[in-house]
Amino acid sequence: MSSPVRIDHLVTSGTFSLDGGTWEVDNNVWIVGDDTEALVIDPAHDADAVVRALGDRRLTAIVCTHAHDDHINAAPALAVRTGAPILLHPDDLPLWRQTHPDRAPDGELAHGQRLNVAGIGLTVLHTPGHAPGAVCLYAPDLDTVFTGDTLFQGGPGATGRSFSDFPTIVDSIKHRLLPLPPGTTVRTGHGDSTTIDAEAPHLEEWIARGH
Repeated sequence: MSSPVRIDHLVTSGTFSLDGGTWEVDNNVWIVGDDTEALVIDPAHDADAVVRALGDRRLTAIVCTHAHDDHINAAPALAVRTGAPILLHPDDLPLWRQTHPDRAPDGELAHGQRLNVAGIGLTVLHTPGHAPGAVCLYAPDLDTVFTGDTLFQGGPGATGRSFSDFPTIVDSIKHRLLPLPPGTTVRTGHGDSTTIDAEAPHLEEWIARGH
């Protein structure tokens, strides 16, 4: 009998740099799997911490919700340690190359694609706005969506820097995230988790600001 699928959560600390500025950040790293295999979402800052959390499980994929450096800076080291492929939406390759000019991702993410691990599926939702290739990962079997920096508790991700656009992120949230079941847990790239129904009342404000 296979072991139950679970979600492990790490918080790692480091910096985020873009447009000439650098900020200290704490990142959520999510590991989805069972006792045998797992995938990692957004390996930030500390590959060793992720390897320790994985234990002896086989890592099937390293999934990047977008290519801001704080979400991908540990990805190549983790790939070397585990042999797992790095997956990224191709629209974020310009951002990726700013951090890793000599190491390309191993595979592409596309809207509607299904990633399988430990007997469950995670559906890729392309949600541009915070970054052109930003994606979320919806796991209906776990009543969870991993939103990276697209949706946080209280609102959308930041759009004040290069490669971002506020009307676009509002459209992504409206069309790709808010139609999910209301009780779906939103596991974010930074900070606390929330739910789809907790964020839905903010939509009209976001639309007014975005358009």
